[in-house]
Amino acid sequence: MKASGLIAAIIALTLLQGTAVRAADTSPVENPVVPGTEVPVAPAAQSPENQPANEAETLPLDELRVFVEVFHKVKRDYVEDVSDRKLLENAIKGMLEGLDPHSAYLDGEAYTELQEGTSGEFGGLGIEIGTEDGLIKIISPIDDTPASRAGIQAGDTIVRLDGVPVRGMSVNDAVKKMRGEVGSSIELTIMREGTAKPLELTLVRDLIKIRSVRSRELAPGFGYLRVSAFQANTADDFVKELEKLKRDTKGGLKGLVLDLRNNPGGVLGAAVAISDAFLESGRIVYTEGRVADAKMSFEAKPPDLIDGAPLVVLINEGSASASEIVAGALQDRQRAVLMGRRTFGKGSVQTILPMNNKAAIKITTARYFTPKGRSIQAEGVEPDIRIDRMEVQAQKAVDASLVNEAQLEGHLDNPNGKQGTKAGKSSGKEAIKDLATTDYELHEALNLLKGMSLLKTRQAPAAP
Repeated sequence: MKASGLIAAIIALTLLQGTAVRAADTSPVENPVVPGTEVPVAPAAQSPENQPANEAETLPLDELRVFVEVFHKVKRDYVEDVSDRKLLENAIKGMLEGLDPHSAYLDGEAYTELQEGTSGEFGGLGIEIGTEDGLIKIISPIDDTPASRAGIQAGDTIVRLDGVPVRGMSVNDAVKKMRGEVGSSIELTIMREGTAKPLELTLVRDLIKIRSVRSRELAPGFGYLRVSAFQANTADDFVKELEKLKRDTKGGLKGLVLDLRNNPGGVLGAAVAISDAFLESGRIVYTEGRVADAKMSFEAKPPDLIDGAPLVVLINEGSASASEIVAGALQDRQRAVLMGRRTFGKGSVQTILPMNNKAAIKITTARYFTPKGRSIQAEGVEPDIRIDRMEVQAQKAVDASLVNEAQLEGHLDNPNGKQGTKAGKSSGKEAIKDLATTDYELHEALNLLKGMSLLKTRQAPAAP
C-alpha cells in the first residue's frame, strides 16, 4: 500500500470510531495467568452524534504522516520481510502499552485465556505479574499453585525464563512463555530483595483451579475467611463459606479475620459485594473517568452478616486493586482494623473492549476512590497496625531456673481453693503456638480479635 493510500485508510478508520460494552475490572495487571476481569459479551456501536466531544478533535495529520513514513522505511529497509499485519498489530500493542502498565492489546488467544482465567480454571504457574523498569514483576502468587509451592513471593522480579532474559518483554509475551502443557517444566531466574544471588527455580506447569474462598475456625468462636482472588463467583462463595462458618461455630461468631494478603484483585462487583457483607449503609467505593459510564458509585445495604462482630483484615504488599477497595472501604467506615503492610497501590479500573477481529483491548477507563475520597493509586492502603515480615520459632525448652509463687516452699494457699500452676506445665494451647510459628501475622490478628471481642463484651450493658 502506498503512503498516501495508508493515510487515507487510517483517516477513514479513525472516523469510524465507536465504543463497546464496558465491564469494570480491578486486578493489578489482568493477564491470562490469573483471573481478573468481567468480559463483555458483545460490542455496541455508538452513533457519531452521541460521541464525546473529544472524539471530534482534528486528526493529527503530521503525526500520521510520520507513522506512515516509519512504516514505509521498515517495510523497505528491515533485514527481513515483515507483513503489514504484524507491523500494524505491533503498532497497536505499542500504542496501548505506552499508556500505563495495565492497558494492553489482547490478540484472540490472549483474550480467550483471559476469559478462562475469569472462570477460575486455567493452565499455568499461578502468579499475577506486571512490568517494572522493563522487567517482569511478581504481584503475588496464587494459593495452592506451582508458584506458591515453590516459595515465590510478592515483590520478586523475574529476570530470565528458561535462560532467556525478559528485560523489555511484554506481559502478554511473558505469559505465553510461562504457559504450556500441564506437566511440562520451566525454569525461572528470580531476584529477591535481600538476597545477593539470583534464585533458580524449576516449576512444573499445572491445571490451576482457583478456589477463591476458604474458611476455618481459628479458636472457639473466632473464624477465618481467606479470599485469594475476586472472580465472578467469589461473592456467592464468600456468603456460603461465611454462613457455614457461623453454623459450625459453637456459641456464635465472636469475631472474624478476613485475609486479603497476596490477593491480586479481580472483578469489581465481587469486591463491592464482600465489602457490603460487613456494612449496613453508606458508600463503599466510587469511580471517576472521562466518559459517563466510567463514573459509578456503590452503596451498602443491610444487613451486616456478622451482626457487628469485631473484624480484622490482613493485608500486605501483594494485596492489590479489588483487595484495596475492600480494605479501604472497611477502614474508612471504621468497620475493621487493618493489620499487615502497605498494599500494592493500584487505584485504576480497566475495561475490556472486544474488537471485530476476535481480539480485544484492555484500557484504563477510571480511577476509584474510597468512601472518604482517598485515591489509592501509587499509594496503597496503610494498615492501622503494621506487622513486618518475620519468622518466629517456638522456644524448645523452659528455663528450669524460672520459678513462680506456687513452687516456693511454705507458700500461702489460694483462699478460693485454686491450685498453683507449676513451671513448664503445658497450657493446652498447642494449636495457637503452632499458628505463631507457621503464620505469625495471622497469630497476631487472632490475638487482636480476641482483645476486641473481650472489650466489646465488657462494654455491653449488664443484663437486668
